[in-house]
Amino acid sequence: MRRLPSLNALRAFESAARHGSFTGAAGELNVSQAAVSRMVRLLEERMGFPLFERRANALELTERGRALQPGLTGAFDAIADSVERVAAMRDGPVLTLGVGATFAVRWLIPRLSAFHERHPDVEVRIATGGAGAPIREDWTCALLLGDGHWPGYEVEELFTADMLPVCAPALAPTLRRPEDLLSATLLSVSHWADDWPHWFASAGLVPPAVKGLSFGSYAMTLQAAP
Repeated sequence: MRRLPSLNALRAFESAARHGSFTGAAGELNVSQAAVSRMVRLLEERMGFPLFERRANALELTERGRALQPGLTGAFDAIADSVERVAAMRDGPVLTLGVGATFAVRWLIPRLSAFHERHPDVEVRIATGGAGAPIREDWTCALLLGDGHWPGYEVEELFTADMLPVCAPALAPTLRRPEDLLSATLLSVSHWADDWPHWFASAGLVPPAVKGLSFGSYAMTLQAAP
């Protein structure tokens, strides 16, 4: 069981500590300066030590006051964030979709407006954890790239993916045959390191040791190619 001092007193102290005055705290909390001073005094009596050194025109935190204030500020900020998130929640079904960032930008997001027109009561939340990221329990479903083997989940194939090498236009005239890529600088996606080996094997070539730059998503890799 939690044994906490008065939350109103804690709020009064935290606000006064941030503003550096009882007057500033009173304005924020919409109470009188005397009420703030009284609540802080009661808190100090409850805790058994002073939190402020009261000077003629200013408040100065004691060592214990300085130690207490950051934790309270963080706690009250977290409470405010939680309240705002709950207040912003819509009544009705929520669809949380895990999807790779590149796929979301290039395929999914352009189609969301049509989905919303057909299902205006459904709130769609997109979690771009990566096309190869582990499935999270707070996802309703996911669009993932793989072989379809995810034990414990119902899987439906949407479409296959074609693997094509791309390059900057200025480099294209120098690449006429698959063999020309063996000596090229290759860009790859860090979590799909087998892409180039698979492509070279499909082209009937011995995959080279991949050298070049590695990026965290296909979107970043495509951006680096031009």
